[in-house]
Amino acid sequence: MLDSSGRRTIDSSVNDFDKYFPVPSTWQALGNNGAAAFPLIFQPNMKAGWDAGFHAYDIYRLTIDDTRFYKTTRPFTMLGYQLASGKEQMIKALHTQNPRPNLNVGLDYRLITAPGFFISQNTNHNAYRLFGNYQGKRKRYNAYLVLVGNTIRASENGGIQGDSLLKDPNKKDRFSIPVNLGNSAAYNTNPFVTTVRTGNTYKDFSFFFRHSYDLGKKDSVAINDSTSEFLFYPKLRIQHSFTYSTYNYRFSDILADSVTYQHWYDTTLKKATDTFSIKEKWKVISNDLSLLQFPDTKNTSQFIMAGVTIQNIKGTFTNAVSDFYNLSVHGEYRNRTRNKLWDILLKAEVYLNGLNAGDYSLYASLDRYLNKRLGNVSLFFRNVNRTPSFIFDNRTSFNLGNANSFNKENIISFGATANTPYVTLSFKDHLITNYTYFSDYYHTAQYSKLINLLQVSASSRIRISKHWNNYIDAVVQHTDGAAPVKVPLLFLRNRLAYEGRFYKNLNISAGIEARYYTAYKANNYSPVLGQFVPQDTATIRNLPDIAAFVHFRIKSFTTYIRAENLNTVSFANGFAFVNNNFAAPHFPTQGFMIRLGIQWWFVN
Repeated sequence: MLDSSGRRTIDSSVNDFDKYFPVPSTWQALGNNGAAAFPLIFQPNMKAGWDAGFHAYDIYRLTIDDTRFYKTTRPFTMLGYQLASGKEQMIKALHTQNPRPNLNVGLDYRLITAPGFFISQNTNHNAYRLFGNYQGKRKRYNAYLVLVGNTIRASENGGIQGDSLLKDPNKKDRFSIPVNLGNSAAYNTNPFVTTVRTGNTYKDFSFFFRHSYDLGKKDSVAINDSTSEFLFYPKLRIQHSFTYSTYNYRFSDILADSVTYQHWYDTTLKKATDTFSIKEKWKVISNDLSLLQFPDTKNTSQFIMAGVTIQNIKGTFTNAVSDFYNLSVHGEYRNRTRNKLWDILLKAEVYLNGLNAGDYSLYASLDRYLNKRLGNVSLFFRNVNRTPSFIFDNRTSFNLGNANSFNKENIISFGATANTPYVTLSFKDHLITNYTYFSDYYHTAQYSKLINLLQVSASSRIRISKHWNNYIDAVVQHTDGAAPVKVPLLFLRNRLAYEGRFYKNLNISAGIEARYYTAYKANNYSPVLGQFVPQDTATIRNLPDIAAFVHFRIKSFTTYIRAENLNTVSFANGFAFVNNNFAAPHFPTQGFMIRLGIQWWFVN
């Protein structure tokens, strides 16, 4: 991965479905794979500098930062396919190879398509990533290239009109339940219909190129009497990074109900049923020049870096086109010792001038490996001073009548983790000043008081017998109830699994999985702005989400079969799975589902 000094291997374990599904168990989607989603374990936005502010679909996007670079002796391919109830489908593909020993290329692709069970709930997401890295024969020149594209298409229905309708015996077919937006949309179960009549379409593209040249010490090692391997130990690296990105955000409703838009957004339409659309575009060009110095000749994981970044930003809004820029400097010290006992990281970034002048980000971490029995201990501290995301700016196309001017947000986070072979314990404390948020469907606000949010978590595998294991993940969160940050007090995930290797090549994990979080005033969702907004009137009280699963792997072939949302069973009006949980007020989650998936690795 970029900016990583460690080496990682491919994880082939089958005991955790989070490795195969785009929505982690610690997140909650609004009732459909590909729908807007939010973390149940609070994560503050700690990005200094320019940020458009649209994050409801981030977990479905491929990015530059999470790009993995490979070095293979033979071509490697991974293919995955998933099919679920309601004609939900997901396709994943990865291919990478080294055409030459010093050149690697690869491709990532993911398609998510889900018609959904309610009106105007279909999603269709396409994401691709091309990547490659090259090293010169003398190991002085290195280059990395990444092209990433994401297309997010998500219909929005604004939730159902009445929660009691879920248990109506005449509405077991969920498309018959009226919703707040898109009621006139024709229900279509074709997973390849990508049309969004009422909803959001987000598109982004990024081109990233980084190259560097090293000055240092040459060496070689003899392989045999006639062959030697060239070695090079860098002392000084000159590094240039170029990024070109475009972002397009659009909400459209071709048959908008004037009553709903007047009530939710104080927007008057010309006709009772009219077309409503908002869009904006961004183009961001970034150039970074950095110098890296390596104090230890034979340890490239110890370095000091300093650099400067110039960022040119162009925004195209409903009534204007605006040009901005940012000038920032950054520095970093990293020392991952050769004995792998210590890992120290210090990073700083300061915006000197431009749109986000005064923003900064400070980060420090310390990892210490103790021994096999005690594992390792990690400490971290982070402080970010940031301009609120541009969606809170009065110039955005998505400003529906706000005239506010906000101070910079300041976020301090610190914590520690103890990771042993038996249990992982951690805590985090977030201190947030000038928290900026939407107080309802479109009004912006800033909370002037300090928000203190404490998180304590524990994860463990309890071995019950030779083949039975119990996996427990627990998180406790606490903050002031008056703050606009709403979180469940307790989050629990438990997996009781029968596991083992049988018949030499059969790896199996089968059992019951349950997820539960305590009642809380879950955020509402504003479809037009694509934002989760706090509310104080409705409390979400859900039953545990229960699933039965069988996951197994035979050599390089993996299959998972899951019966999900068993908790929705009801006998009130005959046997049916109609006792849905809720992700947010008036947003029910899916009922009973069968999910089948395969994943196959090929080494050609």
